Formats: sequence, structure tokens, C-alpha cells
Amino acid sequence: MPKIDLAAVPEEKGSGYPPPFDAPCANRIRQRLGDAASLTDFGVNLMRLPPGGWSSQRHWHSHEDEFVHVLEGELVLIENEGETILRAGDSAAFRKGTGNGHHMINRSENTAVYLEVGSRVYDDLTTCSDVDMISANADGRFVHKDGTPIAPDR
Repeated sequence: MPKIDLAAVPEEKGSGYPPPFDAPCANRIRQRLGDAASLTDFGVNLMRLPPGGWSSQRHWHSHEDEFVHVLEGELVLIENEGETILRAGDSAAFRKGTGNGHHMINRSENTAVYLEVGSRVYDDLTTCSDVDMISANADGRFVHKDGTPIAPDR
């Protein structure tokens, strides 16, 4: 059946970033709706971002387009050009390969809810704009921009 049972989709708290890059995203909650529907060409995530939380490290993609649509609350979109307020009903899109790093921060007092849509390109490389970290879809590993492994925080 095409209808997705939201209650059956696991909630994932935090991010896959290694420490200390994971800290600003530690309380975000993701439900992978695209995976629940067995989609293969693009992913769809239902995201919940509590006050003070970041959607991700500021980043851009080499081969993947991204799209977000705010369902509830208010977020601050931060990109190379500055800051933009996104409220319920607002959307933002990020073309692949632009080098325009972006992320969202919840500076409000309420949890924000948004949909995140992105392509699933094997060759994609995610480059973080403000920290020394990149990740390739091909292996999912996070490394420094010079390619050396990021040592676990111990």
C-alpha cells in the first residue's frame, strides 16, 4: 500500500557526524519516509528540529539537489549570502555543485518540522563549509578535506 504509516517509521535522533561535529545536531529527529516507501531515486525525510538545534553542518553537494519545505515553526536558513527566515509554508532549494553552503538553525522557542528531499547520487561528495570535513556517498565515511580520516573523539 502506498500510504506510509508514520507511526511505523523509526525515529533517528542525532546525526551521523563524528564528534565534535555532531553536537549541534544531537537533538534533531529524522524519519526516513523515502526509505519506508522503498524509494531509490530520491530520499524524503520528515525532520523535527528542537529550539537551538541545527539541521546539519553548513554544507553543499557536488551531485545532489536538495529541497526543504517547512511544515511547522520557524527556521533560520544560513548560506553564503547570509540569513533568511523560513516559516511554515516556505520552501528552499539548493542546486548541486554551487559551492553555496547551507543549513538551518532553530532560534525559536518551538520545535520546527520540515520535509527534506534529496537525490541519491552515488558519486556525490558533501563538503562542509565551516569545518574541516567531507563525506562521499560511495562509502559514507567522514574525512578531513585533505582525505585523512577523522579520528574518533576519545
